[in-house]
Amino acid sequence: MLLRMSTLLLRTLREDPADAEVPSHRLLLRAGYIRRAAPGGYTWLPLGKLVLDRISELVRSEMAAIDGQEVHFPALLPAEPYRASGRWTEYGDDIFTFADRKGAGHLLAPTHEEMAALLVKDLFTSYRDFPVTLFQIQTKFRDEARPRAGLLRGREFLMKDAYSFDLDEAGLQAAYERQRAAYRRIFDRLGLDYTVVHAMSGAMGGSASEEFLAVTPVGEDTFVGCTSCDYAANTEAVTTRAPASGDPHAHPPVEVHDTPETPTIAGLVEMANTRRLGGRDDWTAADTLKNIVLTVRRPGVDEAELLVIGVPGDREVDLKRVAAALHPATVTVFDDWAEHPELVRGYLGPQILDKLNLRYLVDPRIAPGTAWLTGANEPGRHATGVANGRDFTPDGTIEAAEVRPGDPCPSCEAGALTIRRGIEVGHIFQLGRRFTDAFAVDVLGPEGKPVRPTMGCYGIGVSRAVAAVAEQHHDDRGLVWPAAIAPCDVHLVAAGKGPQLEAALDLGARLSAAGLRVLVDDRSGVSAGVKFTDAELIGVPRAVVVGRRLADGYVELRDRATGERAELPLDGLVERLVDSVHPAHRV
Repeated sequence: MLLRMSTLLLRTLREDPADAEVPSHRLLLRAGYIRRAAPGGYTWLPLGKLVLDRISELVRSEMAAIDGQEVHFPALLPAEPYRASGRWTEYGDDIFTFADRKGAGHLLAPTHEEMAALLVKDLFTSYRDFPVTLFQIQTKFRDEARPRAGLLRGREFLMKDAYSFDLDEAGLQAAYERQRAAYRRIFDRLGLDYTVVHAMSGAMGGSASEEFLAVTPVGEDTFVGCTSCDYAANTEAVTTRAPASGDPHAHPPVEVHDTPETPTIAGLVEMANTRRLGGRDDWTAADTLKNIVLTVRRPGVDEAELLVIGVPGDREVDLKRVAAALHPATVTVFDDWAEHPELVRGYLGPQILDKLNLRYLVDPRIAPGTAWLTGANEPGRHATGVANGRDFTPDGTIEAAEVRPGDPCPSCEAGALTIRRGIEVGHIFQLGRRFTDAFAVDVLGPEGKPVRPTMGCYGIGVSRAVAAVAEQHHDDRGLVWPAAIAPCDVHLVAAGKGPQLEAALDLGARLSAAGLRVLVDDRSGVSAGVKFTDAELIGVPRAVVVGRRLADGYVELRDRATGERAELPLDGLVERLVDSVHPAHRV
């Protein structure tokens, strides 16, 4: 393959686009890989399409290596299967739905579990047909409320999704492990620094799931790791080790105190210590019970629910963790206090919630038998000695409090949690029989009785992976592509007004004939400095400068990743470059 920049659909930019927020977005636009077409939608230009295709082929090869069979489902789907599975309402506003000219409901596919299950139901009748794994690489759609960060959060994106079908849980576990290993190979080959973390299953459901997160400070996912063991989890999936339960009647009775102008935890703690509330002067924010009112809306239900969450006063409520725990409901902070005078803002305690018929969920640290300083449900008043199990009884626990660096590891005794950010590039799920149950997918078992297959699903954001690699592989001059997915193997720069152009084109033709992907900067009227700047911005792993020393039979080889430069004889250069490129990276 030989590309000439004089005719290539490519325009590089000197300045960062005004709406580009993260490095991958800025550089992919500036280097001419993508162009914005609509909010959350991008046109792939030739260089970008080459990178996208190379990642697709890399993913495809690893799926084939574990006996995945490639299919291609339609992106325009009927509503009925998604209504049958419950996800038509679960997805809520996150999917594009519409009616056709006959009034029938449709959606643009966000994922294809329903279609995969129906395909297996249609074609498979016997246990002998199993196990089977189907996969596709196809465009998906999500109605993102706020598309941002270029390819990292779009409304249209390319995804690899795979679906395994097995007859029992042991088969599902084996399929899951094969996919997990394949994902590790894929992300290793992409050159990504990534972490595998425990995750929430969300709209997929199922018994277990893990995310593959490319580590970067611009990632939207926050995850934890342990300083002493290999525990890692998305913060939404982190569990809290609860203290031991105690006797709620062992605490002194509730005592109500005047605490005027203390709607904040900091002000309350200061006053409590100054006035020795409850006979103490060692109160901390962790000794107080903060009660947050939320509005919960469930798909398909018109009336919203008021939910109260109790957390220690030194913690904030993390709405992402709440939403993950209450999925598919959406959650917002309650703000209609005038309509609910029974809820005293800033002084709300759990003692009256049962009488008000409000559901009350608490952080696991609010264990049975613990007693707290909390609101007395009167303006300007708080209560001490409010005990769980005596003065209030929660309806359950919820992982709602923020996770902080230094929190104890939920998996081991010795470790503390660290927090980092990452981009979700892959997610794998053990779905179980949710979708085969929804469509009564049964096959004849070895003993002549019906058997219902169990499913796994496995996704990789292919277009998102382009951005993730760009986030991790760039410098202040531009992109630095790993050789496995670079748009070209060699970038030839004709730097001179004499025979350099003809020599560069001849060298390019010979390299292309030898199986390499070649980009030649053969533009006339463009200075050598601009060509060098563009070469660094575009980020091909090797650049060959055909310049002043051509007359002596030499060219300059530049390594984009290391910055190393070497003058090499033109004779034998083709063989040298071919030998330096891994066979798997050639055309």
